[in-house]
Formats: sequence, C-alpha cells, structure tokens
Amino acid sequence: MGSGASQVAAEVQAASPADLTAALSTLSADDLAKIEAAIAVSSAAGACPGPVDCSCITTVAKDYRGLLDQPAEPKHKGALCQIYVRGAPYGGSDKSSNGHRYDSIPFANGMILSGMSCQLIHYVYEEHDKFFQLCKNFDFIIVRCNPGQIKADGGDQVKFDNGMRGLRKLGIQVWPSPDVMEKMGAKDALCKVANMNIGLPDTLAYYTEAEFTAGFKKTMAFQPRVIKQNRGSSGEGIWIIKLQQGNYCAEYGERSCEDSEVLVLMEANDNHEETHTVAEFIEFCVAGRTEKSGDWTSKGTGKYLEGGKEAGGQLVDQRFCPRIIEGELRYNLVGDALVGIIHKKPKEGGISAVGGTGSVYTYFGPDEPKFMSLTDGFLKKDLPLIMPALELPEEPIPLWWTTDFILSSPEGTPADQEKWIVGEFNCSCVGISRCLAAYCKDDTPSANYDDISAEDKAEADRYGKLMGEKALGILAKAPVSEAPAPATEAPAPVSEAPAPAAEAAAATPRSAGYAEEEPKATPTLEEIFNAIDTDKSGLIDAKELGHVLKQLGCEKTEEEVAKIISSSDLNGDQKLSLEEYAKLVAKV
Repeated sequence: MGSGASQVAAEVQAASPADLTAALSTLSADDLAKIEAAIAVSSAAGACPGPVDCSCITTVAKDYRGLLDQPAEPKHKGALCQIYVRGAPYGGSDKSSNGHRYDSIPFANGMILSGMSCQLIHYVYEEHDKFFQLCKNFDFIIVRCNPGQIKADGGDQVKFDNGMRGLRKLGIQVWPSPDVMEKMGAKDALCKVANMNIGLPDTLAYYTEAEFTAGFKKTMAFQPRVIKQNRGSSGEGIWIIKLQQGNYCAEYGERSCEDSEVLVLMEANDNHEETHTVAEFIEFCVAGRTEKSGDWTSKGTGKYLEGGKEAGGQLVDQRFCPRIIEGELRYNLVGDALVGIIHKKPKEGGISAVGGTGSVYTYFGPDEPKFMSLTDGFLKKDLPLIMPALELPEEPIPLWWTTDFILSSPEGTPADQEKWIVGEFNCSCVGISRCLAAYCKDDTPSANYDDISAEDKAEADRYGKLMGEKALGILAKAPVSEAPAPATEAPAPVSEAPAPAAEAAAATPRSAGYAEEEPKATPTLEEIFNAIDTDKSGLIDAKELGHVLKQLGCEKTEEEVAKIISSSDLNGDQKLSLEEYAKLVAKV
C-alpha cells in the first residue's frame, strides 16, 4: 500500500459515519463510480475464492478480475499454479498488474464452464511444504509457471518439480507434469519421433563430446545440417550450418569432415552469420569460448553438453530443409484438438522465423485446405503414438501446447504429397497470444484483463472452454493411463500380420501375472510391453513374441513372427521398442 493509500485509509478510519456521508454527497457521479469499482475489486480479492480453503498460503493476487464464480458443487476441484517473481518488474514479464499471469483467467474460466472449480494460487518457495500439502486437496493442478521464474524468485525448480511428481503419484492430475515438460521440450524428442510421418530418420542426438565429434563430422560432410542445443530458447544455440566449399560427399559415411574445413553458420535467434572451422565449432559447443574456439559474435555461451544427459546437456543433429525460408507452421492444440495454425515466414534473407526478427505471421483456422494433408496425417496417424514414443505412455497429451513444422519436400512436390517434419514441441507455459494486452510493460504498467479486446476475449474464452471439456474428459477416466487410441480412420489391414496373431501380440500375456479372471484395472501399454520383454533388454525380440503368442493359443512359425515384427519395425533391427510396439497396437 502506497503512502497516499495509507493516508486515505487512516482518514476513513478516523471519520464518523456522518462525516463519510457528508463527504460522499459532495462527490461527482464519476468519483462515486470510482469508489464503487474499488469496493467491487476489493470484495473480489478474497483469499483465493473457491471451495478449498487456501488461507494457509500467501495470497499474492490483488484481485480476481474476470474470474467467473466457482460452482457450488464442482465435479472436480482444481487449482491454477502461478509464480510471482519478487524483485522483477511487475512480478515477471508475463504478469498483469494484479499479479496473475496475463492469460490465467481464460484457463480457469474454461474449467469453471465445464462444472469444475479452478482456484488461482501462487507458489511462494518459502511456503513449499504448506503449498504442496494444500495441493493434496485438489483433483488437478494446472501449472502456469514460466521456465526460470521459480529460480529467479529464489526457489528451487527441481524441488518444485519433485513436489508435482509426488502429486502425480497420489493420482492428482498435473497439466503439464514435469516429466511431460522435460521430455516434450527436450530436443532429443525429435529423435524419438524420427521414424514417424512427422520425423526425419537421419535425426541424431549427442550427449558426449566423443559422440558429437564423430557424428557431426560425418553428417556435416554429407549435407547441410541444423544443430540444436537443448537448453536455449527463442532460437539461441540453434545453428544452420553449411560447408563453405560445398564439397559434400555423394553417400552418407563416405567421408568425415577435417578439423580445418570452414563452416558457414547462421544462428536462429537473430539470423546473424559467422564462419568457423569444424574444430572451432566443436570446441565452442563443448567448452564455450576458449582460445581453441576462436572469436564468436553469438550472444550465447556454448557449452551445450555441460552437465551431461542427466542435466539436460545434449545436441540434436537434423538435416537442413532449405524450404524453411518459405516459413514454418505452428499448430496450436488443446489436447488432441487443433484450434489454429500460424504460418511464420522469415524476414527476407533470413532463415529463422523467431519473433522479433522481422518475420511475418499469417493466421489460419484448423481446417485450412492447403495444410489438410499434414493436419490429417498428424492428428489421425502420429498423434496417438507421440506420448508412448516419448516414454510417457501413462500421461495424457498436454491441455495447451504447440508443434512447429518445417517443410522438407523438394520444390515442385504437389501440396497433397508434401512432407512436413517436426521442428519442436512446446508445452512449457505456452501463452495465449489473444491475451497479450493484459501483460505489463513499461508503457502499460497497469495492464489487466479489461484491456483485452472483446474479440480477443471471445477467442481466448473459446480456447479455455475447450480446455475445460478436454480436462473433464481426462479426469473422468480412471485410471488416466491407458494405451494410445487408434487412429480415427481405421488403417488398412497389415498383410504381413494376420489379424488374430496381431491382436494376440497386443494382448496381455497370462504368464506375466495378469490372469484372465483378474478384475483389476487394465494394465498399461508399458506394463504389457515389460511383461513380454522377459530379458529386460528394452526390446521385444522374435523369441519373446513367439513365446507369448504360443501361450495365448496363437502359435506361429518363426517366419510369421518375423513378419508381425516387421510390420511395425521402424529401424529394421527385427525387434520392437516401446514406440514400435505402440505402433503395432495402434494398427490393431
């Protein structure tokens, strides 16, 4: 409370009812309206309105402007978790003037419109234990804490994430869970979908200096590449690389680059270009700025492998798709529903369409005809396989997330045959751009929900309503975890795998402890996979699959078992990974 507000409060407390009445009678209609509005806002600023008593934690928000009334008897009780960075202007770059994240209201209102409660709460790291004890009273938590803000406020992101993992173990839904954010956001997610329609099979991941040195020299000698660090944002540490001499080999593996060969590098964050030798680039990626790495104009610091795999140190090596200059597509999704497409075209002469680089954005609806081939393939074929492929078979698809696509087909390819490949998944606090008018900047320090136009509010509310419907559907399923659903359009029968045998391969093996008469919950896809994988190699081979088929009364020859495996074997090793097994199940 400022000194002016304190003085007014003191004078009001000292005044008698008669004095206040006399003072009000002298005010104009506009001044009385101001007082009325202030009282309304103050009344709404109770300690986190809703069915769960949140008085044990600090109420950070000044008000709950725009929030609908919570249902008296909610179908499920939920909360939306935010972080206010004390010491940062406005509480962080994503905040409205009342302390809420600028797009929190549409999220919460969407839950409320579906008959659930959704209370807006803030995580204060000094109250960690109280906060997570409180969260046990909810059926779901929507996490809207921007990456880096918990640390910026003085807290521990790992401790927070572990708290959320603990809630998941209790059966409380968390959107998105720390594991979903980590695995969908990691650049090596591109390797895990490499053999899907939306992937490139020559996508590689490096976790050590030796892997990177050997692998990069080989791929770089073959064709232009894109090297992506795992930790960066807004294009920092994403390099589009070409050989200055253009002396690429005809076949992959025919040669490897020499340390002295010169590379032309463009960084995606600002489209700046610089040249370095292969040895200098490798040194920068591994050790950062050193005498061996030369002079760099990049804003980044390199050291992309620092800390190793466990700490997120990794590099992804992907084929450069030259048609990226025509633009990328961003698919905005609510669960499994596409709600909009953004075409992001780089500024003339640039390659990256990252915001702030002069790129041009064009907006399309979810049914845009020119992208229908990609849309149908992505939603009906690949989407059911993504979470199992990312080693997240028990997690639902995020409530609000995006996928960026890059055109990989050569020029002249018919539109209905074009191949678009994933450049990035993002579910970590994706913003609703329709609400941007509500976040504070130096020129709009008092921005709030009321500053969003009626048109933008309506569109944001549409997203929120759909999120509520999807959330309610997920919460209605018990347990949440289950095998990925098959494509909406039934795929053609797999000629190599007769239907009864394929169904048996996807069934639960009796010998694994899942008796036919057992009335317990259906085992998850991963549990079935692990039961078949008796040698715990992480792969199902022909012997293991044949053994299960025999126990299920569907004995097949070695050749027939091999055909079943081949029908979903993405890398030709005659074994099934979890991802490949999920593909077999989806076919059935």
